[in-house]
Amino acid sequence: MDVRELTTPDDLRTASEVLAGIWRPTDPMPYEMMRVLQHLGGYISGVFEGGAMVGACAAFPAADGSLHSHITGVAARGRGAGFAIKRHQREWALAHGIRTITWTFDPLVRRNAYFNLAKLAARPTEYLPDFYGEMPDELNAGDPSDRLLLSWDLDAPEVAAAMKGGSPTEPEPAEVTALTDDAEGRPVERDPGGVTRIAVGTPADIAALRAGDPPLALAWRRAQRTALAGALDAGYHVTGFNRSGHYLLEVSR
Repeated sequence: MDVRELTTPDDLRTASEVLAGIWRPTDPMPYEMMRVLQHLGGYISGVFEGGAMVGACAAFPAADGSLHSHITGVAARGRGAGFAIKRHQREWALAHGIRTITWTFDPLVRRNAYFNLAKLAARPTEYLPDFYGEMPDELNAGDPSDRLLLSWDLDAPEVAAAMKGGSPTEPEPAEVTALTDDAEGRPVERDPGGVTRIAVGTPADIAALRAGDPPLALAWRRAQRTALAGALDAGYHVTGFNRSGHYLLEVSR
């Protein structure tokens, strides 16, 4: 995978088309927005395979000096494109004197949670219920747009280690699992009872549930909002994400 910053109008148009193809039928980053972002000094990159652009990323400079990564989309999954983009984005940010990158993601999407928390060592800072409101694209239609806000400390030793691409270390086990699934894939909630370490689960494939069983997908959204947002409000902080699909949280005593 070859990742490079995009600056020409042709490349920006192609990036906009790639993202529109992923978020169809919407156009999340029209060419005009890409052009303005690039002119104002934002980050726009494309990932190429065999000379063709298969993914793109756009990020806005924030008022506090950080970089907010608004959108990343890759059509070629499972080939390291996402990791290559984030590595390039980190290098670009550091070269521009930026030490923190933020972004949001859907906390129900297990593969994205593992990628963000385990592979990149980013950490959630806030749960945002229905952040975007109703979203009509094929990836999100019919489900409240809850998001986790992540902060990526680019100078942190664990982030530098993660960029070497090794296997993530499995987090310490929880004392209580506050949300998991039963044999039929339904969410099962449990009162954590004030223990120090808890786990909050995710469905195996929320995209499949949204397509095949929307009521069950909505049940997962509501259960995870209660468990995960509730834990963060109670003073827990997310320390990682394990291979079985659970957020690991701890509270300081």
